[in-house]
Amino acid sequence: MRLFALRHGATDYSRERRFAGSRDVPLTTDGRLQAEAMAQALAGAGAAAVYTSPLERARVCAELIAKPHRLGTRVEPDFREMAFGGWEGITREELFARSPREAEAWRLTPHLVTPPGGETLGAVAARVGGALQRLIAAHAGETAVLVSHAIVVRLIVLAALGLGPERLWSVDASPAGITEIEYLGDWATVHRMNTLAHLDGLAPVERAS
Repeated sequence: MRLFALRHGATDYSRERRFAGSRDVPLTTDGRLQAEAMAQALAGAGAAAVYTSPLERARVCAELIAKPHRLGTRVEPDFREMAFGGWEGITREELFARSPREAEAWRLTPHLVTPPGGETLGAVAARVGGALQRLIAAHAGETAVLVSHAIVVRLIVLAALGLGPERLWSVDASPAGITEIEYLGDWATVHRMNTLAHLDGLAPVERAS
C-alpha cells in the first residue's frame, strides 16, 4: 500500500518554535493556504482513506485534503502529537534558559528524555507504530493519506528506514511537508520525504520541530 504522511500546515506555535504537543493550536491563515496546496497536490492520488490526528490543526488539513476524493476523515487518536507536558507553550530558547540540561538532552538524546508530565519518545513510537500497522492492514493495495505532526511523521519515516527513535533529528518534518512511503510485506520504500514544491509561491515554510 502507499501512504502519504503529511504534517499539518503552519501555526503560531510552529512559527515561534514553541512546543505545541497536546495543545489544540489552530492553523494560521498561511497554514490554511498550505493545507489547500497539499489538497491540490494530492487531488489525483486516488486516496481510499484520509486519516487524521484528533487535534484541530491536523483535522482541518485532513478535511480539505479529503474533499477532492469525496471522502470523510478517519480520526485516529494514536496519531496525535507527542505530549510535552510542562514544556508545552514555551519556545526552545525558553527551555534552554529554564532547564539547560534537559534541553541539551532533548537535542542530543531525545529517546532518553521524559518532559515533565509528558510522554517518552518510546511510548509515542509504540502507539504510532501500532496505529500504522492497523492502517496498513486495512488498506492493502490502496493509497491512504495521514495528516499528523512533526514527531509522528519523523517516527514513521525512521521506522520505514529501519531506524529507531534515537535518530529523531536525522529526518525533517516541515509544516505542510509531504512524505510518500510504499509498504510491501515487511519492506518499506520511502519515495519522497518532506517535499515542499507544492508550496511554491506561498509564504516561506517555518522549519519547526
